[in-house]
Amino acid sequence: MTASHTPRAKSADTVSALERGLAVLRSFSEDRPQLGHAELVLLTGIPRPTVNRLVATLVGAGMLKPAPVADRFMLGPGVVSLARVFLGSLDVRGVARPYLQSLAEEVGVSTYLAVRDGMEMVIIEACRPRTSMLAARLDVGSRAPLPVSALGRAFLSAVDEPQRQQLIDSLRLQRGPEWDSVAPAMHRAIDEARNLGYCLSLGEFHREINSVSVALIGPSGEVMALNCGGAAFMFTEQRLREELAPRLRTIAQAIAHAIGGHLPALP
Repeated sequence: MTASHTPRAKSADTVSALERGLAVLRSFSEDRPQLGHAELVLLTGIPRPTVNRLVATLVGAGMLKPAPVADRFMLGPGVVSLARVFLGSLDVRGVARPYLQSLAEEVGVSTYLAVRDGMEMVIIEACRPRTSMLAARLDVGSRAPLPVSALGRAFLSAVDEPQRQQLIDSLRLQRGPEWDSVAPAMHRAIDEARNLGYCLSLGEFHREINSVSVALIGPSGEVMALNCGGAAFMFTEQRLREELAPRLRTIAQAIAHAIGGHLPALP
């Protein structure tokens, strides 16, 4: 048992099951991103049957997820959700806000920063110009579906293949008969993002609204997406590709550099 995970003295106010669950989560680190049951037993000192139950519970809650290697686990998206205010809001939002507001005012677009929550992207920063003829009515806390929004498509393009396939399989089940009409455009956008560094949604999330998104990866590997767009008659596909996509990528690069992250690699 490592010193960092030695159980603390018990207090009448503590819940031992919660303490044990947290000990399992704290066993993961940059040096140990993937762990199996046996390693967790050694690191925490918790009996194997209890570790098995804790891991199953944490997987079900989204705090852990199966690793690509069989019988091993890694931190799940639920951890990112809990840490979003600390790691995201304090750092990423503060860095991103002036860039997004400047672009919104200069070009007359709405701009957003979002992270994934379940099968949707949730907006954690939103900026818009003071005057706009037509804009998507989105604000902090608004959600955008993964398959039809540029934000969701950019996110899907930036995660690793196992996670992307897992999400797509879940989306297929969620969408049911509608999936066949949604999937082709989504796959084209994902391929485009992986090759060009950006992807579009042309009236597919909000009618009469076109938008472009760029993914960026934070210092701990968390994937986020930036977005800008507006009225389709003003922000045509050509304008998004030629004018806004390059500017949004430049902003994404600046934000990533400031927080110690990076943009997804291009071919």
